[in-house]
Amino acid sequence: MNVEILLIIIGLALIDTLSPTVIGITLYLLLREQRKLYRLLIVYLMTVAILYFLFGSALLLGISLSISFLQGLFQNRVISWTIFLTGIILFILSFYMPKRKAAVTSLPSIINSSSMIFLGVITFLIEGSTALPYFAAIGLMSTSNLNLFEWIPILILYNLIMVLPSLLLMIFYKLFSRLLNPLLQKLNNRLANSKESALSWVVCIVGLLLVFISLDYL
Repeated sequence: MNVEILLIIIGLALIDTLSPTVIGITLYLLLREQRKLYRLLIVYLMTVAILYFLFGSALLLGISLSISFLQGLFQNRVISWTIFLTGIILFILSFYMPKRKAAVTSLPSIINSSSMIFLGVITFLIEGSTALPYFAAIGLMSTSNLNLFEWIPILILYNLIMVLPSLLLMIFYKLFSRLLNPLLQKLNNRLANSKESALSWVVCIVGLLLVFISLDYL
């Protein structure tokens, strides 16, 4: 596989780490659930990662059946110009996205493994439909003619990177809990207002990607 494509996919995965829902729930567990913290957080993150992996696999398997059709579409000048202009519009809109307070996912009053699985499903439903970097990575993998044994490890790597900030927070909290508590509390408070800002960055970057992808076909 082309190293440049792999680096782009890793970059998209790093963009996906900006998810305020995943980080917000991680911070909530770090600050509130001391006894069962690690088990609950692992259950939650595994649920999110597995659902994203299954979703990505379904997309790739579906896309691979019609890849020649999609490649033909890119050769069409009208469609390539439409993709190009869509990228320009997304790039411009990213600077004008409202910075209003984001809706915070309500957390269950009873915290156990079942509720963490439920939260993982809710997180996937909320974030999955707007996961623009994930869709861009899926599209890039599909047009790179990867076989099953090539895209599966890449998809696993993508999802591991996506939940990496939460895993790092958990590790650092275990080592330096007393020092991190005030900082995590401040970060938790700021995340309630951060979704629109993070989304604007994602829209900006995806817009630029659409521009660069379509340039060769104009």
